[in-house]
Amino acid sequence: MAEISAQLVKQLRERTGAGMMDCKNALAEAGGDIEAAEVVLRKKGIASAGKKASRSTKQGLIAAHIAGNGRLGVLVEVNCESDFVARTEDFQTLTADIAAHIAETRPVHVRLEDVSEAERANFKAHLALYEQKFFKDDKITIADLVKTKIAKLGENMAVSRFTIFEVSSENGSVAHYVHAGAQIGVLVEVQTAKDVSANPEFQVLERDLAMQVAAANPQWVGKTDVAAAALAKERDIQRDRVIKEGKPANVADKIVEGRLGKFYEEVCLLEQPFIKENSMSVRELIKSKAGALGEIKIARFVRFKVGDQGDAPGVEASPQPVTA
Repeated sequence: MAEISAQLVKQLRERTGAGMMDCKNALAEAGGDIEAAEVVLRKKGIASAGKKASRSTKQGLIAAHIAGNGRLGVLVEVNCESDFVARTEDFQTLTADIAAHIAETRPVHVRLEDVSEAERANFKAHLALYEQKFFKDDKITIADLVKTKIAKLGENMAVSRFTIFEVSSENGSVAHYVHAGAQIGVLVEVQTAKDVSANPEFQVLERDLAMQVAAANPQWVGKTDVAAAALAKERDIQRDRVIKEGKPANVADKIVEGRLGKFYEEVCLLEQPFIKENSMSVRELIKSKAGALGEIKIARFVRFKVGDQGDAPGVEASPQPVTA
C-alpha cells in the first residue's frame, strides 16, 4: 500500500474541498493516485449530493455574459440554500462559468425533464444544459459540475432558469446590467439603423436602459405591447373608480383614458420616467440621442430577480423575453 503523505492529502483537499479523513481514505483507496482519488471523492460527493437534492434553494446569484462582439447575451440564475454560500468565490465562479458555457453551447432547456411531450420526439439530449459537456472540461457534464460544488460547499444548488438574446437585425447589440450583490440582472436588446456599437454615447445609453429595467421593473416595452387582458382589467378598475366617485357616465371614458396614462408610466419601459432624470421619459431620452446615433429601437428585455421563479429544483425552461 502506497504511503499517503500529509502534503498529498493537503493537495487533494485544496482541489476538492473535502474533509481531511475523506481525502486520506480516498487516496488510500486509489493507491496514492491523486487524480483517481478525486474521482473517488466525486463519486461519493455525487452520492451525498442526492441526499441534498430535496432541500430548498431560495438564495443564489444572477450572472450575465456577453459574447459575439456584443450581439449575444446570456442571463442565468443559479440557486443555493444560503446567502453565505452565494457569497463564496466557488459559487460565484460556478455561476459565471455556467453563463459563459450557455453562450458557447446555446442550450434550449435546463434539464431533459423540462422538455414538453410535444417537443420530446424531436428533442436532442445535448440541447439540455445539464446533459452538455462543460466547455472548459469535456470530461464532465454541467450536472457533474454542479454536483461537485454541492459536495464541496455542502448545500443543494441548481440552475433555475436562463435566457439567451441574439441580435436579429443587421445592427444592434445586447446590453446587460447586474445590480450590486447579483440579486437582479437584466438583458436589453437595442437595435439601431447603423452600427454605433463602439460609440461611447451609445454604450452609456444602452447601459442606462438596462439599469432602468433593473430599477423600475417595467413589464412591456411600449403601449402597444401591453397584453389585452391586462389593459382590459386596468380599464375596468379605473372605470369602476370613476363611477363610484360620482362622475357622469358621459365623461367617464375620457377620465379613464386619462388615468391609463399613469398605468402606462408604471408598466411600459418607454413611458417610464428616466431614473437619472425624471423630468423626461425613456422615450424622450432615446429621441434625444437619435440626432447623434440615428434611429434606436428597444427590441426586447428580460429581468431576473433571485427567487422570483420559486424554489429550485423546480427548474423551468428559458422564459420567453418581452418583445416589441
